[in-house]
Amino acid sequence: MRVALTGATGFLGLRLVRQLLERHDSLTVLAHAGSPCALGRITRFMELTGAPAALTAELPRRLRVVETDLSRPGLGLTAAEFRRLADGLDVIWHSAGNIKLDDELGNLRRVNVEGTRHVLELAASGARRPLVHHIGTAFVGGARREGVLYEDELDDRYGFENSYERSKYEAEVLVRDWSREHGRPVVIMRPSVLVTDMPPSPELPQHPLQFLSRIVEAALGSGAPAEGEVSERDRPVVRVAGHPRGHLNLMPVEHAAAVMVQLASRPPSGRADVYHVVHDHDVATTVLAALLGRMAPVKVRLVEKKPDDPDPLEAAADLYPGFTPYLSHRRRFDDTRVRSLLGPFPSGIRVDLDYLVTGVGTGRTASTTGAP
Repeated sequence: MRVALTGATGFLGLRLVRQLLERHDSLTVLAHAGSPCALGRITRFMELTGAPAALTAELPRRLRVVETDLSRPGLGLTAAEFRRLADGLDVIWHSAGNIKLDDELGNLRRVNVEGTRHVLELAASGARRPLVHHIGTAFVGGARREGVLYEDELDDRYGFENSYERSKYEAEVLVRDWSREHGRPVVIMRPSVLVTDMPPSPELPQHPLQFLSRIVEAALGSGAPAEGEVSERDRPVVRVAGHPRGHLNLMPVEHAAAVMVQLASRPPSGRADVYHVVHDHDVATTVLAALLGRMAPVKVRLVEKKPDDPDPLEAAADLYPGFTPYLSHRRRFDDTRVRSLLGPFPSGIRVDLDYLVTGVGTGRTASTTGAP
């Protein structure tokens, strides 16, 4: 089976590479033209994560790298190159995406929507009618903060918390419409927030929660005392809008990749199969507040709404408004379809404060590690 993957050097993509190479002899990596050497980054990831030496040594033989530009029609390839690529594939995994919650909608659409459109054009052109596995997000449910979000739900009646959610919603609509128009099956995987307890490294993609380091840096530059200057009792309080009984689903990325590849091994239904790839327990918003407190010498207090009179520290703590609304979420993602297919599939990993601290790092150390 001939398999291609976009986003292979991303936070999730690197884990998918390893999982896919356990099932397939070779893998075509659709790498962004002009970006750092994809083979080198994948090789380094394998080394840092303790992959078998034999697997790492075989990467030059087993990986085929094709430089593309997802934002351009034909992936930026010549007509002949595009045709050759399309005709040689049985499966396309589309994992590439812009995950910056605070980016402009136009930039997000260029990658997340138009990039998806161009991948679908590749699939439509292939003589072998390749099956598309689209990596979406559980957050296409938008600004709905309570209740249960089911796998088949997709509408925009609640609006969105940020432009990233909107762009991923539009991409999933595109995938579903393409499936109906072409009478082709597609598999849509919707992960929640992906995390890891692997310590940060400048040679690896940035942890999705690494943006917290920006808040730390801003707070330290806005008058917060340096670590060690005050006792735990005397740390200044930072008020952040959030629900004290809120919760958010954080999924270990290694487990997410394993679940996705397991799901991909199942025969598709012939239409759009949608799966929530989520953890078996949520994380309390108070744990996320405590994480920020571990990274800066402050105490974070969740309050009902954004303070009307923020002090400099609180203003700095609101530098990432695309994420702050999640601290008020109390909804749950239903994953009945996944569990009915795979049975109980627990990761055995408890995502708690210590787990998150290990993966994100603390203080100024976190802000200087991680690769974009």
